[in-house]
Amino acid sequence: MVSRAMSNPISTSSDSAQIISDRLNQNCFCVTLDRRSLCDALEQEAGDPEFCETFIRPKAHLFSNVPVFISASEVAEMQGVVAAIEQAARHSAYRAAVLSWAPEISREDHGPIGALMGYDFHLGREGPRLIEINTNAGGAFLNALLARAQRACCRETDIPLKPHAFEDAAFRMFQEEWTRQRGTGVVRRIAIVDDGPEEQFLYPEFVLARQVFEARGMEAVIADASHLRHEAGGLTFDGNPIDLVYNRTTDFAFDRPRHKALRDAYRDGAVVVTPNPHNHALLADKRNLSLLSDPALLESWGLEPTHLAQLGSIPRTILVTPENANELWRSRKGLFFKPTGGHGGKAVYRGDKVTRGVWAEIERGGYVAQSLVKPSERMIRIDDGVQARKMDLRLYTYDGQVLLVAARLYQGQTTNFRSPGGGFAPVFVI
Repeated sequence: MVSRAMSNPISTSSDSAQIISDRLNQNCFCVTLDRRSLCDALEQEAGDPEFCETFIRPKAHLFSNVPVFISASEVAEMQGVVAAIEQAARHSAYRAAVLSWAPEISREDHGPIGALMGYDFHLGREGPRLIEINTNAGGAFLNALLARAQRACCRETDIPLKPHAFEDAAFRMFQEEWTRQRGTGVVRRIAIVDDGPEEQFLYPEFVLARQVFEARGMEAVIADASHLRHEAGGLTFDGNPIDLVYNRTTDFAFDRPRHKALRDAYRDGAVVVTPNPHNHALLADKRNLSLLSDPALLESWGLEPTHLAQLGSIPRTILVTPENANELWRSRKGLFFKPTGGHGGKAVYRGDKVTRGVWAEIERGGYVAQSLVKPSERMIRIDDGVQARKMDLRLYTYDGQVLLVAARLYQGQTTNFRSPGGGFAPVFVI
């Protein structure tokens, strides 16, 4: 679900569209977020007239006031990369390689393919560059409402509203995940599961997701993972059976003691879990990028030339080892270091910011080194001045199909939702 902008008759070639989108990202401040409309929409969706005051207003930098503009050709390029990655993930040689380093619980495939995958891109000088793949990708339900609440005040901007298109697709997605494991029947009760969910920054999204499910006839609860119970051959919460878990925890192998009930029920096939450890192992383990960015290896596996070309947009990524640590230290200014089991931008370091103390941690292993792709920028107006914010693009997908495109604006090394003028931003496609 992306918004279409600039519908007046102008050149629609990819070069022209990219020139226009670049210019708008630098100079257009005329499309602004109608925060009252957003609050009205959030409160209506949540069924709570105090929802915005309670959950949204305290998060001052959750939403940016401005949209991001990109060209249709850039969206198509990103979707092509997603399709190529998911095609590679079906290849026997790739699966053998990634499952060889995955936790044991990740190796069995129960059927689900992973709800709401997140593919994150920077718009480099040579086009979109994939920087990360995420299961448990947050923000989709919030961004769907954000896109509908954006107000156009530029005459040449056309922002068609498609009420509930994303929500309808998301509901079908979870039903499909159930069918992939169970074959028949319907989901009666879904649990949106995290650790201390009410304490999570994106808890408002859990509330919206619950309402989406309930409005379509599915009972839904928000559950702390530690309060689940594996009993009588199934998974329960507050004594009631759970058919499907929408998993938002970041313990990707369910290793922590508080996740024992979820781990045991998942391992036994007693509950449908999505996204799950198998999905993470196939797609989101950062070590996998060392394979997906190695064209010689991919070619030796017999990947199709079209997919090889699309995967060429992934920055070269390698595992940090004691053997290559000295070389990586010397070339660190052109690299970005990420923990293999990390998430949410935690413990990631741009090479030119790495101190000797941090390097001592990195060189022990458990990190990947990725060629640095600097993010593009969106100019924003704060008070009477204009400032730059970095931006990245996230494609929320299911089964390789894009459900929603959103952007995040920020300062610093990674997205943080603490930057004035930053936060989630809707994407308008030229």
